[in-house]
Amino acid sequence: MNPQRFEQITKQYASLRIALVGDFCLDRYLEIDPQRKEKSIETGLPVHNVVRVRSQPGAAGTILNNLVALDVGEIHVVGFSGKDGEGYELRRALASLKGVNTAGFIETSLRQTFTYTKPLVLAPNKPPRELSRLDQKNWTRTPLALQQEIAAVVRWLAGKVDAMVLMDQVDLAETGVVTRRVLEAVRIAAAKHPKLLVLADSRRTLRGFPPVVLKMNRAELSRLSRNVPLRTLSAIRTTAAKLARSHGKPCFVTLAERGIIGALSDGTTEHLPALLTRGKIDVVGAGDAVSANLTAALAAGATLREALELANAAASIVVHQLGTTGSASVRRLRKLLRAK
Repeated sequence: MNPQRFEQITKQYASLRIALVGDFCLDRYLEIDPQRKEKSIETGLPVHNVVRVRSQPGAAGTILNNLVALDVGEIHVVGFSGKDGEGYELRRALASLKGVNTAGFIETSLRQTFTYTKPLVLAPNKPPRELSRLDQKNWTRTPLALQQEIAAVVRWLAGKVDAMVLMDQVDLAETGVVTRRVLEAVRIAAAKHPKLLVLADSRRTLRGFPPVVLKMNRAELSRLSRNVPLRTLSAIRTTAAKLARSHGKPCFVTLAERGIIGALSDGTTEHLPALLTRGKIDVVGAGDAVSANLTAALAAGATLREALELANAAASIVVHQLGTTGSASVRRLRKLLRAK
């Protein structure tokens, strides 16, 4: 992609309106100073002294952080939090982000706030080291009234945005935001607004999703394709093309160090290898950076290859941000692509 085309695409971001529907969580980092070692008098166990706590939106919020970093003009967040301290922190973090509209973000006493608590040991001159994570999740079915409220917001927003991202982050089906009822609302909205770009990602499975753009990794593509073995790039490209044709929408397959493959519904495919690493890496958040950049680029009129270039560069930037779930700004993308 030449510099002129890069500017043409990214300058469109300020005028984009994107809805992000999914499981927002609170990423809470507990920064531990290992030089302040103690041992509990009562239990004899080591004590980790937390010297700083920082919080930011996670899960679907990681996609949000990347859309904000791209200076997308208007971002509508659709999801829920509990009426608890973690929910207060999450809503405050969402409201502080530029361009974010939280009118569709629901506070409910029927759920607890999805939270990842990440103890992080910060030793001098060493990369951050994450200890065992502490998670707070909902393990019961999302109440019907809450599902209906989310579905209504989806239908309302569909005619007011240029693109919509679905992020299903829960471990157990029907316990989060992207339930069957919400997917049905997406299906109806997409049929009513055929120009609306909808991109979906799920940590469990994309099986049963309506005809929307699908983003997945190699293992998820295999499961969607009846466990077809995908050992070579050729097999992955062929399988992705078949899925895109049968689904009637593009699909994207992330391949870690092997890059990313995109397939259009006419069978056209593109593969871009990953950029070389430039030191220590942390892969957390790379897939979400890809989702954000694919959505923004495609909504701004990028070609398949251009969208892959931007998403690939964003992933490269994010994996080099240690001790946090990172994001990639237009400025950083410009610098990296010019350096290639």
